[in-house]
Amino acid sequence: MPPRPRLLPLSAALASAIASLLALPAQGQTLNELYDSARGFDATYQGARAQYEANLARAAQAKAGILPAVGLTAGVNRSNLDIDTLTGTGRGSSASRDFTTQNVGINATQPLYRPANWATYEQGKRQAEVAQAVLTIAEQDLIVRVSQAYFDVLASQDSLALVRAQKVAVAEQLASAKRNFEVGTSTITDSREAQARYDLVIAQEIAAENDLQVKKVVLDQLVGRPGSVPVPLAAPVVLPTAQPADINAWVAQADEVHPAIRQARLGLDVAGLEVQKAQAGHKPTLDANLGYNVTRNPTGTSTSTVGTRVNAATVGVTFNLPLFAGFATENRIKETLALEDQSRSVLEGTRRSVAQATRAAYLGLVSGAGQVKALEAAESSSQSALDANKLGYQVGVRINIDVLNSQSQLFQTKRDLAQARYNVLLGNLKLRQANGTLTTDDMNAINATLARNGSTPAVPAATTGAPVVPVTPPAIPVVPPVPVQPFNPPAPTMPSAPPPPVILNPPVR
Repeated sequence: MPPRPRLLPLSAALASAIASLLALPAQGQTLNELYDSARGFDATYQGARAQYEANLARAAQAKAGILPAVGLTAGVNRSNLDIDTLTGTGRGSSASRDFTTQNVGINATQPLYRPANWATYEQGKRQAEVAQAVLTIAEQDLIVRVSQAYFDVLASQDSLALVRAQKVAVAEQLASAKRNFEVGTSTITDSREAQARYDLVIAQEIAAENDLQVKKVVLDQLVGRPGSVPVPLAAPVVLPTAQPADINAWVAQADEVHPAIRQARLGLDVAGLEVQKAQAGHKPTLDANLGYNVTRNPTGTSTSTVGTRVNAATVGVTFNLPLFAGFATENRIKETLALEDQSRSVLEGTRRSVAQATRAAYLGLVSGAGQVKALEAAESSSQSALDANKLGYQVGVRINIDVLNSQSQLFQTKRDLAQARYNVLLGNLKLRQANGTLTTDDMNAINATLARNGSTPAVPAATTGAPVVPVTPPAIPVVPPVPVQPFNPPAPTMPSAPPPPVILNPPVR
């Protein structure tokens, strides 16, 4: 039997396909650069910023209740009087009188004792802190969304590169099977199997190209930069680890600093102050008043024809004590107490949800790191299995389908490994988001793992040390159809029905 033709190294085909698709772009954008673009473009984040500014302004309004209120008044009145004398001297006579009244004044009121106003002021300070917590949540969400879109594009690029490399390898295997069939060293089955696998890879390539385009659209829409090109990871990939390696430490930290828990705590404080405002309905109020008013009557008044000017300075204290308001105050107190209990329940529910999310994120990160190690070992084993099957195929102890299956397993393992690495990077960010400690510094640590300044991109590559040479897919001849004899089986003969069974009468006892 003539020896089978030797196949080109799979690593060369894989490296060529990856180099053509994932060569490090000169104008690629890092994760930090795209995040900065998203901060100025993303509508969700911009809305959160506007809401933050509005909440700060609303909180500042509460301070007005404890500060003095000053008002300036001015007015001019023209009076026209018809005076009829009813009794006394001149009874029955009438007269007309016109005069002008001019007044201007400034008055101020300073609350001295208003418990409800002070409670509102304290609520305003806490509402400003709530606004800050809500903005922090929005910033953390933006970091995760940008990172998710960033690594989705990289994962799609890796998947497309691997599919194209697999297409080159399968095309090579198909050409080899056809050559062997032509020289009579293999059957048509090898060619059919390789052709079916090649057609399947073509379909996978089309789906991968579409998925990459969709992922790029999502990233461009998020950061507001059309044609954004994420920079891939640098090789070798160094994945960060979760420190401290204690799930309870992460949960305890979340209970202390998570912005959602802080927001719920502040909400409970606001509800408690609302109870104080309601209780203030039974308490007196005391205000200080100060004013200066000038009144001029240039042509006199209704009782005098002499022009006058009155300068009046006033200072005083106003005391008010509510006695009965139709049980409105009592019912208001009951309402606020119930709402305070509701806020307490919301706080407890938020703490439980944050603890659960933190535990789930930590376990997912640990599991993802273990999965990366397992897939790295599986990649090495799959590569060895492929090399063994290719060697066995060349010496005739393996068939074509064995090589094709080994190739599919290797490429699938590489895709899973690349995705698992991205999941670990995202898992670090999601753990800190669930923990409430996510900042841009955590994103900077991941940004430092990207390929910059000429470093090698960390793409799913073949065995280290393999030469990177351009590989042209071999021409694939068309396999002639296999002649098939017409299938004309004889008509089936129906068997005759068996005789009916003989039923014996049971013995009589």
